[in-house]
Amino acid sequence: MRRAGTNLPKVGRYNRAVVLDQIQLADGVSRAEIAQLTGLTPQTVSGIVRRLLDEGIVREDGSSRVAGLGKPRTTLRINADAGSAVGLHFDPVELACVVVDLLGRPLVMKRRPTPPGATPADVVAAMAHLVADVLAEADVPRDRVLGLGLASPGPIDQEHGMVVAPPKLANWTRVPMKQLLSEATGLPVTLDNDATAAAIGERWSGAGKGVANFAYFFFGTGIGGGLILNHQVFRGGSLNAAEFGHTSVLPDGPECYCGIRGCLESLVSPAAIVAETHRRLGEQRGGSVLSEAFHRDPATVDHAAIKHAAVSGDPVAAAVIEEAARHVATVVVNVVNITDVDLVVLGGHGIRNVEKPYVDAVTSAVAARPLSRHVRVVDIELSPLGADAAVVGGAALVLHATYSPQLSELLAD
Repeated sequence: MRRAGTNLPKVGRYNRAVVLDQIQLADGVSRAEIAQLTGLTPQTVSGIVRRLLDEGIVREDGSSRVAGLGKPRTTLRINADAGSAVGLHFDPVELACVVVDLLGRPLVMKRRPTPPGATPADVVAAMAHLVADVLAEADVPRDRVLGLGLASPGPIDQEHGMVVAPPKLANWTRVPMKQLLSEATGLPVTLDNDATAAAIGERWSGAGKGVANFAYFFFGTGIGGGLILNHQVFRGGSLNAAEFGHTSVLPDGPECYCGIRGCLESLVSPAAIVAETHRRLGEQRGGSVLSEAFHRDPATVDHAAIKHAAVSGDPVAAAVIEEAARHVATVVVNVVNITDVDLVVLGGHGIRNVEKPYVDAVTSAVAARPLSRHVRVVDIELSPLGADAAVVGGAALVLHATYSPQLSELLAD
């Protein structure tokens, strides 16, 4: 495969992004510190900062004196009010929308159920109304909106802006969501896998901020993943890397909608948790606070009820959740062995209220099983963005594409 070279304008844009990235990552940084951190000359940094100040993206915020060094150094920070971005998370069950400032801080967020059995046209119309409502409540002028980031279930055809075949949605095949949503909202749209978007959100304003190498496990209607390697989003050849949910865990396990048996998703998704709990309740009488409700009406024993019971110490619900957590831990160990990341982040609405069993199982596994444990133990963190990871990640897609240094762009034709 031929590797493209680059040119001076691209180097200039890349250096600008490198400087802006350092300012965004730091809670106040000087020009001299940026030069030290990036290896750029002080003259280059000063020129870039001057242009960023003129554009209003960066602001000067007082000064500080370094012991033993000359005059005070001016502190630089992102001007959070200089622009905003809209994030949308498209889940088969729920639509979520947020508008954030340049630091990725949510200003207004709204959620609505995804129209049941909806066509792509129905969903796009619902999305457009939701975007309009959020922008109106946030009182953000359209000319200050950098764009809209759509976080969607994969797989994604990035080249054509299509959602290929989202799970749980019949008759959705190669839907041109990027074009449809841009036409409906009048905003430029960035489209990505929801788990990758969540990982970018973590890098921008969550647990992965400033971390060079980390893996993100996203728990939603399905199980997804995102990889940040050497500060860059790792996408793979078809731009659909890190499908952790379709890692094979039990070769003779339940069949996954993808056609393979024993995928992680087929064992730990909300639907899988419900199915396994129902199976266990059907085989026994009593011993669980869920038994009576299950035998009266199985539909009432849904994912939320199971999680609540597990937190309350119900033995059946707790056992199902703990088994699911062990399956997740196995895949995390595999990912750590393959990628040698420094951090694993767990997040998404699928583990809301039952985070502890997952964090405990994964923490225990990565302390005992990866080969790298003899060198260092990988950190495990719960996403501070929690259930909002994907929708905030949608907005972060826009900020990341606009402001973060992209090696792929530097080396592109």
